[in-house]
Amino acid sequence: MTNAGQIVAAFRDMAATKSLSPDEMNELIKDGILAGLQKIFGPNVRAEIEIHEDTGEIEIIVLKRVVEDVEDSSAEIPLERARWDDPTFEVGDVMEIPVDFAEFGRNAVMATKQRIVQRVREGERERVRAEFEDRVGELLSGEVQQIERGKIVVMLNRAKDAEAIIPWKEQNPRERFRQGDPIRAVLKKVDETPRGPRLILSRADPEFVEALFKLEVPEIYQGIVEIRAKAREVGGRTKIAVSSRDDSIDPVGACVGLKGSRVQAVVSELGGERIDIVPWHPDPEVFARRALAPARVSKVISDTTRQVITAIVDEDQLSLAIGRNGQNVRLASQLIGWQIDLYGSREWLERGADSTLFTVEEGESYETSDFPLSELSIPPAGLAALEGAGYSTFLEIIDLEREDFQRIEGLDDETVDALVQIIDELTVIEEEGGGEAGSDDGEEANAESPAEPGSEEEVSAREGEAPEESSAGEDLQEQVEEERSD
Repeated sequence: MTNAGQIVAAFRDMAATKSLSPDEMNELIKDGILAGLQKIFGPNVRAEIEIHEDTGEIEIIVLKRVVEDVEDSSAEIPLERARWDDPTFEVGDVMEIPVDFAEFGRNAVMATKQRIVQRVREGERERVRAEFEDRVGELLSGEVQQIERGKIVVMLNRAKDAEAIIPWKEQNPRERFRQGDPIRAVLKKVDETPRGPRLILSRADPEFVEALFKLEVPEIYQGIVEIRAKAREVGGRTKIAVSSRDDSIDPVGACVGLKGSRVQAVVSELGGERIDIVPWHPDPEVFARRALAPARVSKVISDTTRQVITAIVDEDQLSLAIGRNGQNVRLASQLIGWQIDLYGSREWLERGADSTLFTVEEGESYETSDFPLSELSIPPAGLAALEGAGYSTFLEIIDLEREDFQRIEGLDDETVDALVQIIDELTVIEEEGGGEAGSDDGEEANAESPAEPGSEEEVSAREGEAPEESSAGEDLQEQVEEERSD
């Protein structure tokens, strides 16, 4: 029997550091001591190890079976040797040999230490695996520990022993972090490596945007508002489609928040990345109209067999629908899960389409999706003035007249003119005949290229008028001569 109070106290400190229970720590100590005994007696040694919590003593007893001829010295002892201690021993009896820590040499001590450290690491890996394997898609926070070869090593706040990294391809190229910076990312997957589980985090995945909205929007966290689809090009633009389980709650308004506070918090975390929030719809044609926002779509034709949407827009909306480098239409296609073929009205008519496709049928209305005013070409001072007056999205100002803008403090005449022009450009105006203004391709062409005085078009027009006047004079003269002859 030996007093190992200091050893047990050291083990208890380690147990507190590694968040181990007393029972788990006792099992680790016993396993470690058994590894040390294997160094002394052999690989098949059997022992009884008891730890006295109150006194801090560790009692070690090695058990060996008494035999005539020894085949395994680690588990057997010859009868002759056993009878030195007790002449009553017979073959088949079990001899108890007490062992003191003083008999542990350097090799035994190192084996004990290595076994305990190994078991502690295995326990940590198992806890990390059990804790995070069901948390894929959740938002995790931590601190940048180091940056090596392009990847960011993160020390998580609630699991400091977990190995977590953000690979280069899962980062936003517009962001830069330094050691010690706080960081948030979404858990993408748990990789198994020879050193244990490794958490792969991401700030580029669309799931990261969804996790941020779940954090900022209580209705999403509670399940009232649901993000039904999402598409993202990291560093550029994100589109999300939302729906509400409660008809009294506007899903887009809930995500935008009062004066855009909620969506602005998400935009700030994404480094200024633009976000389009559109209402989800089960009809692919309606959903496609909304997904192509902020462009206004004139007509949508769907092919359910091939899952292709053909969208036709007016010429002045074509660049807006395509977006920079095709980003808007590409993200819209990813959002609805269908291929989108986009055509301008002139190109579509040239392909032999019916011009009635560009008229609004009775009862048909244009689908409108809201978006922040920051996406429009409005000076910063004008944006600040509008936000100060409580306007943060396009649908909030769409019904305002020039006089309403002039009453807003901080808006100069130039900004007011720009706002009125923007609303005119982005608003569908219906004429009395039920057709859309500017839908006549011929009128649009004339508005774009009017005939100049002296041009070939004007000359040909004048040449066409002269024969008509001459023919009318000759007919009148013949009629007069006939009357005279009568």
